Amino acid sequence: QVQLVESGGGLVQPGGSLRLSCAASGFTFSSLDMTWYRQVLGKERELVAGISSVYRTNYADSMKGRFTISRDNAKKTVYLQMNNLKPEDTAVYYCKAQTLWGIEYWGQGTQVTVSS
Repeated sequence: QVQLVESGGGLVQPGGSLRLSCAASGFTFSSLDMTWYRQVLGKERELVAGISSVYRTNYADSMKGRFTISRDNAKKTVYLQMNNLKPEDTAVYYCKAQTLWGIEYWGQGTQVTVSS
């Protein structure tokens, strides 16, 4: 059983930055593929960025150049550095872990609000 705890969300002005963290426990973190998603109330959850167990990364087109995903296997944590934030980035951000067998686990989410 993988447990995920996101943190780092909050209120930030347009153009500002935030770094989200997702701490994992209960599994061999280095073997997990990790992904950040976000969801606006009333809309479908959308992929933000992912990083595989072998450090291969992928990003949604609208996040490329502004967001960076990284992982620290020693700390069992995946990060999402978000720069040049825009009001449309406002959402609940979720962390997902996927095991070698394709089993998925989700965190509880952290709210990011971009507003002046």
